[in-house]
Parts: sequence; structure tokens; C-alpha cells
Amino acid sequence: MKKRTSKLKVTLLYAFIAMFVLSCTDLDLIVDDSIVSESSGDGFTGVADPQSSLDNLYNAIRGQIEPQDGYYALQEVSSDELLIPTRGTDWGDNGIWRVLHTHTWPASHQYVLNVWNAFNSDIFLANQIIDSRSNAPADVLAQAKFLRAYSMWVILDLYGQVPFREVDEGPEINPRVLSNTEALAFILQDISDAMPDLPTIGPTGTTNLASKAAANFLKARVMLNAGIYRGEGAPNSSDMADVISAVDAITADGFALQSGYFDLFDGTSNNERVWYTTAGTGNRMWGGLHYNMPSTDNSGGGWNGFTTLGAFYDSFEGNPNSNYVGDGQEERRGWVPDASNADATNQGFFYGFGIGQQYNASGSPIQARANKPLVFTKDLPGLVGNSDVTGIRVLKYHPSNGAFYGGVILFRYADALLMKAEALMRTGDDPTSLVNDLRTLRGAQPLGSVSESDLLAERGRELYIEMVRRTDLIRFGKFVEEYEFMDPSAVGDVTKNLYPIPANALLSNPNLVQNPGY
Repeated sequence: MKKRTSKLKVTLLYAFIAMFVLSCTDLDLIVDDSIVSESSGDGFTGVADPQSSLDNLYNAIRGQIEPQDGYYALQEVSSDELLIPTRGTDWGDNGIWRVLHTHTWPASHQYVLNVWNAFNSDIFLANQIIDSRSNAPADVLAQAKFLRAYSMWVILDLYGQVPFREVDEGPEINPRVLSNTEALAFILQDISDAMPDLPTIGPTGTTNLASKAAANFLKARVMLNAGIYRGEGAPNSSDMADVISAVDAITADGFALQSGYFDLFDGTSNNERVWYTTAGTGNRMWGGLHYNMPSTDNSGGGWNGFTTLGAFYDSFEGNPNSNYVGDGQEERRGWVPDASNADATNQGFFYGFGIGQQYNASGSPIQARANKPLVFTKDLPGLVGNSDVTGIRVLKYHPSNGAFYGGVILFRYADALLMKAEALMRTGDDPTSLVNDLRTLRGAQPLGSVSESDLLAERGRELYIEMVRRTDLIRFGKFVEEYEFMDPSAVGDVTKNLYPIPANALLSNPNLVQNPGY
């Protein structure tokens, strides 16, 4: 499909730029299956400009968060929140999207390899900055350690083991491999070492840079999942005190819940945005919008791919079959403009979840292909055989803020609050008041009590398409429970809680061992 192909070219261009940026230090670097190595015969002597190398590292992470494939797909399309149904031949892509949703991905899956390569390259670039021969200032060193911890956490969370190459090791050296427990300890040590020299940045500051609040957020997320990472199969109550203290530190830095749910994603500072990247938000917008839904600064319309499952939509309060104003929905489910309220402000685009007849900015009904009404349906016939209107669409970053503005949120305070609520629950305390504070602010009915299933559902409603769903489902023991269109052979298969080590990586580094089940 032409529009999506064009955007994929832009995404590939960003990936090329990120690879080029990684090479622009005083070193000649090569990429050898995810491990960037120094090729000069004189040996590593440090990076010439640590701040420039740090900027390159931020840019590399930006390029890895921005696409609709890669990390975003591994975290979301493998869950009950998103799927990409094939429409005729569009979005077929040799099944690369379908196997993510069905949990039948192979070790040769391109996104599995790309994410492995990208974040392992981040780790090596951070190693160069951190090396004592680079003489990085304390603040640069601290930021590099935070970004290394974040990148290592991504690899640990997805693959369960982390290769580690020292800056002096050339391509002839097989990188050592950190086990799950070794990687966990390494990440926590990096966070601890970075914390004293990271700045205190509050909600009105430059929160696209590492800060004490961002480091505490990462610590909370790692500790909440530490039992999983240690192979214990569930969160460990002994880790929860660290989660609570880390979240309390974020609160002390001035972060708090903020009303106006969709305003949180408009690219401006707010009380909840703990850490974000300047990655463009276009891929979050256009993936699910119809070809016939252009905006003032994107006349080409959407790419008509990403949808959600009806069961996930039903987890929100409101009319199960429509999402117009007055349908009894909570704020986070959003609303669909109709003839009475579509205008230049919203440009006719829905907020949250798009279902039913869609309208343009003038309030006129939009037509789909073949002169049929553009009515997004709740049900899908399957992962194949879809028309251009099947499936409820999802839109959190809104085109009214600019078609491709930068500002993808990585860490948000509502997530931190829910992590604290979960930590309280896992130590026998009652999290109901914390959860209800959030629900009341979002226009949802208060809960009488909060169970594990309630808390998982609340995280889904608050944090959908924010790249945490897979990790959450695994922590609650739900990732391999059956949902619509999952392959029956994958139901209950806990080996799917980890992605495979890419086949190419196994060939290039015999110290790696393939994960069970692959």
C-alpha cells in the first residue's frame, strides 16, 4: 500500500541515520551482528567528545522508539492490545505482523533481530562513554550509565540474557554473556552509580534527558519485575519496598497526576511526563487511521493497519457498540466526533478508540473504499480476509497536535503510581485508594476493592500503546493465556515469555545459548 510504504522508507531512513550517527565518533566503528567494535589497530583510547557521543546515544534510542515496527511491535502487537490484520494483500508483509500476534514468531523474525542489534549497539556506545579513558564529566557519565541500564533492561526483558563486549575487544573476541541474574545486578548497579550525579528535573524541566526521577522510575520498573527476571515465575514481595521508595522519590521531585488525559500526549510539558524521547509521533497516529482520513498537514491520510481487539475495548466503561459523546464512557476511552461536534480543532479525528461512522472536520460522513460508509467495525473475520473498515482503531497521539510532532513518552507518572499500587497489593496492603484517585480523575467509577485482575486491567486502560503491555501480562502470568486469534499451539506455552536469541546472533557468538522453546 503506497502510503505505508512511503512512511516505511522514512523509518528506514531514520534507522540509517541512527547507524551513521553511531559511527561519528573519533573511532572507526563497524556493526557485527549487534556488537559495535573498534577497528583501529591502535586500540581504544577514549571517545574524543563524550557529550557528542552521549547525544548520539540519545539519538540512537530515539530512532529505536520511533518506528511502528521494532520495539513497539514486540511489546504491543504480541499482546491483546494491538494486531495488524491483513486487508486483501495490504499489511500481509509475508506474515511478519501476524506471527507476532499469534505467538508463532521464529528465531529469524526480522523485528526480533533488529531490536536485539539496536539496543545491544546502544550498550556498546554507552560502554565507550563510560570507559575511564574517555574522561567523561560526571553528569555525562551518569547519563550514559542510565541509558546503558535502560538498554540492558530492554534486552533482559525481551531475551533474558545480555551479551557484553568490552571496548577493547575486537570482532575476533566472542562477547561474554550476562545471565539473567547477572544482568539484573548490573542494571541495578548502573542505576545506583548514576543516581548521585543525575540532575533533579521536575515536570517543567527538560525531561527528555536522564534525571533522578527517570532513574527512580527505571528502578521501580526493574524491581517490580525482578522476580520474573530471576526466574522465580512471579514478582517477589521482598522487592516491593524498593518499588515504593522509588515511586515516592519521583513524587518528591514534583511529578503528579494531571487531568486532561489526551492533553498528556500533545508534545508539551506536563506533570506526568517523567521521561520522553523527541521521536516523531506520526507512526503512533497513522498506523490505524483509514486511507481517507487526511489532516491539514498530512494530505495522504492514514495507513489503515493497526487495530485493537473487541475484548480490550470492552474493558473500558461505556456503550460497547459506539463511542460518541454521551455513550457513558470514561475519559480514557476517548470519543468519536460526529456531525454535531466535528470541527477544525479535532479535524474530525477520534480520541482514544475509533468505532462506528467517522466524520471529517466539516461534520460530513467519510466514505471508505467502493463508496461505502467509513464505519469501523468491532469484529474482525480473522487475521486475514479483512476489508478496509474492520477493526476498532486506536489513537492516543492526536493529529490536531501536528501530524508528526516529536514527543513519545517513555515513563509517565500514572504508571509509577500504579506500580506503587501494585507493590502495596503484593505486600498485603490495600491499593484501592490509590487506584481510585486515578480512576476518579479519568472519569471512571471508583472500585470497591482492587484485585490482581483489576490492577492489570487498570494498567491496560491507563497505559495502552505505551509499550508496557507485554511486560505487564508476563508479570501477572497472563501473556500466554488465550486471546482472540492467538495460535492454539501457543496457549499456555511459557517459553513465549521470552523472544528467541536471533539466529544470526547465535552464529556470531557461540557464548549465547538459545532460549528454551526455539
